[in-house]
Amino acid sequence: MRVTLTGATGRIGLSIVEALVARGDDVTVLSRNPDGARSKLPAGVGVEAWDPQSGPAPAAALSGRDAVVHLAGEDVAQRWTKKVKHEIRASRELGTRNLVAGIEAAGPRPAALVSASASGYYGPHGDEPIAEDAPPGDDFLAGVVVAWEREAQRAAELGVRVALMRTGVVLSADAGALAKMLPPFRLGVGGPVAGGRQYVPWIHLDDVVGLYLSAIDDAAWSGAFNVVAPAAVTNREFSKALGRALHRPAFAPVPGAGLKLLYGEMSQIVLTGVNVVPRRATEHGYAFRYPEVQAALEATV
Repeated sequence: MRVTLTGATGRIGLSIVEALVARGDDVTVLSRNPDGARSKLPAGVGVEAWDPQSGPAPAAALSGRDAVVHLAGEDVAQRWTKKVKHEIRASRELGTRNLVAGIEAAGPRPAALVSASASGYYGPHGDEPIAEDAPPGDDFLAGVVVAWEREAQRAAELGVRVALMRTGVVLSADAGALAKMLPPFRLGVGGPVAGGRQYVPWIHLDDVVGLYLSAIDDAAWSGAFNVVAPAAVTNREFSKALGRALHRPAFAPVPGAGLKLLYGEMSQIVLTGVNVVPRRATEHGYAFRYPEVQAALEATV
């Protein structure tokens, strides 16, 4: 396979690149910082310069590719100032628009666009299982994801297969939400947040890679896919499982007010939850390597 990626130096991107290289694929990466990217990527990976917000992606790096994997976007897990919220949306909406402009100019056009998305599409929910046919939410993050997916779907009008990967909380000890949780839990002062009844749409990093590879390889993977594990858990259940994995107590409650004070509006991601289920991935025959949270956390930490 010939694959071009954006956002390839993040934890998910690096893992996907490593998996593609390991199986012998021809990999090219688009990066704002080509020299920095080369220092992080495996040998043999091609790197081309591209700033997602500056203009169309280079058509030459997209022409004739079997798939384009689009992961680039400003980190959501930070305090949402007005400036940060603008960057979160622009990096996804404008960045994806510029990528699709490059796809349109490519000849021949790539066969598939596998575009990152987020479980934040659905907004906060209660206990009910949420599959891919559920409507979008009406909060800030849901609006960002709707705009993000709309730009990616424009590639379908060009004859390109589009898969939208609505990803939940990725379990990695090196980055993301779990990396932030580990220090207090290792000290034995971790615990459920704001009562812990909200659902955590989690997934092990290995299964994120597996789902992306399935979407790259299989022409039947088109439309939205929830990139989450099949066994949903609440924040309280997740905290207990993490404590067991670390052999530490996990009973110290984290007050929601403190989280709001620290992160402002962004804290709603943790304080509210959604019970997302991977219905379409399961229907397409994907077998999860880590379907249960306990084994997933033990393999991660």
